[in-house]
Amino acid sequence: MTVSNREERVAPVLELLEQAVQLIGGMTDAIGRLAEEMHRANLIQLQGFLLGRLDRAIDDPSLADSLSTFTDLSDEKRRQMLNANAQYALILLGHRVGALDRSELLGHLKVLRRNPVFTEYWQRSAHGRQDLPPDSFEARVGRAVDAIMDERLDDLDEWWVVGPDSESPTH
Repeated sequence: MTVSNREERVAPVLELLEQAVQLIGGMTDAIGRLAEEMHRANLIQLQGFLLGRLDRAIDDPSLADSLSTFTDLSDEKRRQMLNANAQYALILLGHRVGALDRSELLGHLKVLRRNPVFTEYWQRSAHGRQDLPPDSFEARVGRAVDAIMDERLDDLDEWWVVGPDSESPTH
């Protein structure tokens, strides 16, 4: 068997192998995208469960005791705190599932900063954020909100001006 004859017989096999590798690579990419979508869907479903519990606790003060660490509040004030928590959680979820980019996340948080109920919620819930792992998404966003809380309210009029993406709180 000559070298050229052998190459003629091996060439189609190599071409099929190349095509198979490309197909497998495409399937791997698709599986990765599917896994990301499933993760986002699971986050949304979990958040739905949690928001459902918050809604029930807002409606029923006896349930609020099981979800709130705030013990010195009236039922009305506790409902406000639970609602502020739900609003904050929805904004975080929006970013985690890709509905809000970093600048939109920060913009929504700066708008919330203007709400006195949210400001009180943020101050009262500081103890809970201290136990978060420092590199967690929630801790990184918490530090961003702390920085926003330290800004003067009149400086927040320019909330759409966002700095570099170096500290992006990613999922």
